[in-house]
Amino acid sequence: MTLQDFQAYPAPAKINLFLHITGRRPDGYHLLQSVFRLLDFGDTIHIRPRADQAIHRTEDTPGVPEASDLCIRAAHLLKQHTGSQLGADIHVTKRTPMGGGLGGGSSDAASVLLALNRLWKLDLHREELISVGLKLGADVPFFIFGENAWVEGIGEKLTSIQLPNTHYVVITPRIHISTAEIFASKQLTRDTNPTTIAAFLRDLVHNDLETVVRRQYPEVEKCIDWLSQFSKARMSGSGASVFAAFDNQEAAKAVLARINETRELQQYVDCDVSGFHAKGLDQHPLHSFAN
Repeated sequence: MTLQDFQAYPAPAKINLFLHITGRRPDGYHLLQSVFRLLDFGDTIHIRPRADQAIHRTEDTPGVPEASDLCIRAAHLLKQHTGSQLGADIHVTKRTPMGGGLGGGSSDAASVLLALNRLWKLDLHREELISVGLKLGADVPFFIFGENAWVEGIGEKLTSIQLPNTHYVVITPRIHISTAEIFASKQLTRDTNPTTIAAFLRDLVHNDLETVVRRQYPEVEKCIDWLSQFSKARMSGSGASVFAAFDNQEAAKAVLARINETRELQQYVDCDVSGFHAKGLDQHPLHSFAN
């Protein structure tokens, strides 16, 4: 299939620089604090508008029926919300590891909403797009918000935060971690005292889910231990991805080379591991697509 007639839109990945679980609501949702950071690495969404109102994805995704595809659901939801008479063909070029705690599917859905807001000439304001996106998942509003954010509540309270220019190495062991299982674990601490931005800037933070995951998934523990040789490593979200920050691109690329060229990490972890280098973004590339 050729993508010549399609327009391309980035869908950046994100990492959780920390994740504290501060409580639990009566309905079962966990209260949290975190900082979400956008990365200059991710998927690409290709969209071709249609005049016949139909919404199609151009190829099947193994294990993901079209009706469950977040990108397709996002397009249908926006169409239903606005009554648009247009349609779209949608193709996704995946780079973000699936199930890695990097927000790949949520970012894809958000980029579809932002792109169609412009392509269909809807001119919806950001707050309205965020309300649409929230129906698709808790992380989708962040990508529509489009800035690095201090996150609270169940993930719906977003406050813009300025972060330093930082390079990251992100590695993902090829294992499946059930987010629901980790959040349901009896070992999970759910009473971490609320922290502050000042404490975060001094790195007096952690990931409450990491202890649980490390106990149950030795591959994640080994990735953290290996990466910590070069810079303090931490798990993103509920895993399986692990990241470390570096002051410059050269240092990050040197570590990545040890993963890709020598396969040193794969031998240590004893499973397939993918890795990438990314620079932190200040703003989502499609931020201007909503007011």
